[in-house]
Amino acid sequence: MARMLATRELTSEGPRRSADCSPRARSVTVNLAESPLTWLHARGHLTDRQFDAGERLRADFERAQLSPSVTMRWDAVRISGTGDRGLNPSERQIAARQRFDAAVTDAGKGLSDILWRVVCAGEGLPAAEKALDWPARSGKLVLRIALDRVADHYRMA
Repeated sequence: MARMLATRELTSEGPRRSADCSPRARSVTVNLAESPLTWLHARGHLTDRQFDAGERLRADFERAQLSPSVTMRWDAVRISGTGDRGLNPSERQIAARQRFDAAVTDAGKGLSDILWRVVCAGEGLPAAEKALDWPARSGKLVLRIALDRVADHYRMA
């Protein structure tokens, strides 16, 4: 993953999202390309299995193109030699959507919220906990449980 480093003002809640930083303020260098899942894994809060499950779920989310689109699709009608058993782009998208839906369903009721927010939408844990009206520091435990269930769904060792 390519690094995109930027200097941000450090507040009590973490680095500011805006680029303006006063000269007297404490600052920190952040990697804008780093996902919350990568951050948790790099600091030992997620196992390799949990991280791989989250990355696979995010890949299915991206392949299913479940996020809003801002422009027209310019994909070719057929792509040969991609390893997707000769599926056209629409069929690959439908298959990815089915895999994503099945994985989230297997995660269980109540766990899909944190999975979507952190893994797919790229929200940080504090923001996800606040949006879900959960107590502070509870999201990490719930996310780990959800990722274990997703890893079981994908039959990861």
